[in-house]
Amino acid sequence: MRAKELPWSDKIRRRSESVMLPSENKLVESCRPPCPHLRWRLGAELGKSVVYQETNGETRVEIKESVRGQDIFIIQTIPRDVNTAVMELLIMAYALKTACARNIIGVIPYFPYSKQSKMRKRGSIVCKLLASMLAKAGLTHIITMDLHQKEIQGFFSFPVDNLRASPFLLQYIQEEIPNYRNAVIVAKSPDAAKRAQSYAERLRLGLAVIHGEAQCAELDMDDGRHSPPMVKNATVHPGLELPLMMAKEKPPITVVGDVGGRIAIIVDDIIDDVESFVAAAEILKERGAYKIYVMATHGILSAEAPRLIEESSIDEVVVTNTVPHEVQKLQCPKIKTVDISLILSEAIRRIHNGESMAYLFRNITVDD
Repeated sequence: MRAKELPWSDKIRRRSESVMLPSENKLVESCRPPCPHLRWRLGAELGKSVVYQETNGETRVEIKESVRGQDIFIIQTIPRDVNTAVMELLIMAYALKTACARNIIGVIPYFPYSKQSKMRKRGSIVCKLLASMLAKAGLTHIITMDLHQKEIQGFFSFPVDNLRASPFLLQYIQEEIPNYRNAVIVAKSPDAAKRAQSYAERLRLGLAVIHGEAQCAELDMDDGRHSPPMVKNATVHPGLELPLMMAKEKPPITVVGDVGGRIAIIVDDIIDDVESFVAAAEILKERGAYKIYVMATHGILSAEAPRLIEESSIDEVVVTNTVPHEVQKLQCPKIKTVDISLILSEAIRRIHNGESMAYLFRNITVDD
C-alpha cells in the first residue's frame, strides 16, 4: 500500500526539484536512517544517479537526468568509511554544479571532522579545510545537526542551518523514562556542563557534574604554544622575562551534585569511544545512582563500543539516527534510536518553499 503523501509534496513535484543520494546502497546499510523517512515525509522520489568505485579505488558519479536550473538536495549520512563518503559528496556536488543545477543543498545530519575544529600542536583545522572543499565543489547551503562546536558555522562561506536534536531527546526522557522526575542530568566533564544545564532547566531537574576525569579534556591538550621546543643553553633576551606558568594537576574524581537514590542521565553531543561514559557510569553507581542513561545526538559507537556498553553499568544508550548504527544495535540491545527525520524533512520543505526557518529554532538556546 502506498504511503499517504503530505499536502505539500505536489508543490515539490510541480517545481521539478530533486532529492538525490550519493549511493543507493546506503538505504540498505543504514539503521533506520533519515533517508527513507525523508522520502516518505516529503512524498518525493530519489533523483537518478549512479555512484561506483573504479578498480583502482577512484569514485565515479554519473547524473542520469537533467538538473539544469533545479534545486538539488544531496542527503549524505556518514557511514564507517568517512573519507569515501566525503569524496562521494564532493564529486556529486561538483557533478551537479557542472550540470548547471541552480542550488545544491547538502543535508548532512552528522558533519564529519567536526572534532578537528581547533589547532592541536602542529596539526591543522581539518574542519575548516572540509568547509572550503564543499564550497569549492559547488554546495550553496548545508543542513546539519548539533555541530560539535557552534563556531564551525563560521568556517563556511554559505548558509549553514545547525538544527538541534534536544527537543526529541527531551521528549524521549519525558515519555520513555519511568519516574523521570526523580532523575538528575549529569555532565561527564566540565566541558559538557552547559549542555547538561540546558537539559536540566528545561526538565526542571537537578544537575550534577563529574570533575577530575582521568583522561585529558580538549582544553587541557597541548596546542603547540610551547613551539619551538626548548633548547639547552638557549640565549634569552634579558628584557623577555615571562612569568612561569604552573602545570595543571587534575584533582581526584568527584561528583559535584547529589545523585544518591536518583536516575542519572548523562547527556552529550557525540558518543564514539565509550570508555569515558563507562567510567562515568561506574562513578555514578558508586555515588548511589540506581539507573543510568546516556543520551547523545550522534551515535558513532566505534570499535568495541557495543561490547563495552553491554558489560557496563549503563542501563540504556539513546542516540538519534543521524549516523547508521544497525550493526551496533544487534550487538547491544541497550542501544535505542530516536528518529529525527521530522525536523530534517521540515527544514528541506521550508528551504524549498523559501519559508523562514525560525520555527525550527523556537526556544533553542546557544547551549542546546
